Amino acid sequence: MGMWKAAFTGFALAVATLGLSGCGSSDDDKNYVEQPVEVLYNRALDDLGAQEYKAAAKGFEEVDRQHPYSVWATKAQIMAAFAYYQSNKYDEAVIALDRFIQLHPGHRDIPYAYYLKALCYYEQISDVGRDQRMTQQALDALAEVVKRFPESPYARDARLKVELAIDHLAGKEMAVGRYYQSNQQYVGAINRYRVVIERYQTTTHVPEALHRLVESYLSLGVKQEAQEAAAVLGYNFPGSEWYQDSYYLMTGEGGPAPSDEKRGWFFGLF
Repeated sequence: MGMWKAAFTGFALAVATLGLSGCGSSDDDKNYVEQPVEVLYNRALDDLGAQEYKAAAKGFEEVDRQHPYSVWATKAQIMAAFAYYQSNKYDEAVIALDRFIQLHPGHRDIPYAYYLKALCYYEQISDVGRDQRMTQQALDALAEVVKRFPESPYARDARLKVELAIDHLAGKEMAVGRYYQSNQQYVGAINRYRVVIERYQTTTHVPEALHRLVESYLSLGVKQEAQEAAAVLGYNFPGSEWYQDSYYLMTGEGGPAPSDEKRGWFFGLF
C-alpha cells in the first residue's frame, strides 16, 4: 500500500507551493525563535521534499503556531497531516486532519482531507487473522469520501478501496469459520459462512463459503441444507473448483444439478 504515498507527494507539493514567494532558508534561520511565515513554510517544504517527514510535520505545525492568522497557516495544517501520513504516524495525521476538517469545513482541500484520513486507516489494515476494527474504520471513512464527494477525483479510488476492505472483512469471517469447522464447532462455522453469503455477496469468498456450508451441514447430518447450498453454488459458480468439491461430497461422482426453483435464489436463499 506504500506505493500510494509516492503518488500523493506530487499533489501535496503542488498544493503547498501555490502562490508562495520564493523566499529561501538557511541554517542560521533555524536559530530564530520567531521567524517570517515564508521562512518557516519553505523550510518545512524543503524537509518534505527531502523526505524528512518528521521535521516537515513539526515545521508546518510551527507555521500554524507562530502565524495562526496567516493564509499559510491553513495550508500548513493539512501539510503537517500529510507529512505525518508519509512517516506512518497515522494517529497524529488523523488528529491533524480532524482539526483541519473542523476548522475549515468549506475549504477547497476538504475532499483531500477526508480522503487522506481514510488512507490513514486503510494502510493500517492488518491480516485477516487479527481484529478487524481498523478495517471497519477504513471502510467507514472511504464510504464517507464517496458519499460527500462523489464527483471528486478521490471518489473513484475510494470506491475501489471500499471493495477491497469489504473483501478483507469477508476474509476475516472465513478465517473464523474455518477455525470453528476445524474444531468441529459446526454451528459456529455455519453462522460465519452465512455472514459472508448474506453481507458480502460480491466478494471472492462466496464460492468457498457455500462449499464450507456443504461440508458443515453434512458433518451435522443435515443433508437437505447441504443439497441446497451445493445447488446454489452450482448455479452461480458452475466452473468453480469449490463446486466440483461439493459435487464429490454430495454424490461421490457428480453433483446435484440446480433445480428451476433454485435459480435466482442466490441473494435470497439464506
